[in-house]
Amino acid sequence: MRSVAVNVGANTNEPGFRGPIYADGSFEYIPIPESEPTREEASMPTYADLDLETDVGSVADTPVHLDPTFAGVHGCTSYTYGDPHGVKARPLSDLDAGDHVFFYATLSTVGGDPAEWIAPEWGAYVIGQFRLASDPVDATEGLSARERSRFAGNAHLKRDPFDARVLLEGARSGSALYDVAVPLSSPTAGTEANRLVTDLSSDSGKGPWWRRPMRFDREGTETLLGIREGSEMTRAFG
Repeated sequence: MRSVAVNVGANTNEPGFRGPIYADGSFEYIPIPESEPTREEASMPTYADLDLETDVGSVADTPVHLDPTFAGVHGCTSYTYGDPHGVKARPLSDLDAGDHVFFYATLSTVGGDPAEWIAPEWGAYVIGQFRLASDPVDATEGLSARERSRFAGNAHLKRDPFDARVLLEGARSGSALYDVAVPLSSPTAGTEANRLVTDLSSDSGKGPWWRRPMRFDREGTETLLGIREGSEMTRAFG
């Protein structure tokens, strides 16, 4: 069992702000804006269409690039993810059915008296996961009709032209958007990686590590899964 963690969601470049993390570790998943042309018949939600508590201001009517999708979140019915960038597509393509993908985002700390493991100002946090229902789909040679049907709700199939190099489908069991985020930053600074990154991932934790994909072996994957289930909280953050 292996896994890869990739960065997703709103950030200070797109659309200019991060999603919030609250004092109890709950958060909002806010996608980036759609930056590419889309098919005329494609239904593209805007920020105003999403079930958000965050005031998104002037971008309310901007279409979003809703990827990854989590069943039951923002009107989505399945677990899908697509990526056009080789730096993320390559490690994701190396996974197999039953492996995991973790999605992490940079989130801004809001409210007073946050939990002791939440970084001041902002930090990087795992916000969701997929257990892969099937092997990753190599999309570089195009898609079959069946594959287009499977991934019809994914944002990359709404782009014109379609641009994903890899497509992933999460299983109903073992895939979820978390209720409580799992920190990858230390409690002292968002830019400082904690042991999940420096000890258990392929990343050194140096430089802008919070933008890079990270590979985890069995031990790292099991530790991340255990944290989400609550059995490894003390080990990870104590």
